[in-house]
Amino acid sequence: MIKTFTIKRGQKPTEEQLREVEEAKKVPIVFDEDCEELSDAMVKAFQCAVVKRNRKKINA
Repeated sequence: MIKTFTIKRGQKPTEEQLREVEEAKKVPIVFDEDCEELSDAMVKAFQCAVVKRNRKKINA
């Protein structure tokens, strides 16, 4: 199950949200054919893409 919360800048998460995050940390990640585990090379490429995206956001 996926839950999405939108927290605005300066807003604090509720105690319930914090509890749910802590519980979610305990659940193992399950990979399947739609979401396979990334290879080390794919992880590195993903991290580079995130850095580039974040730089564009800062400079925009």
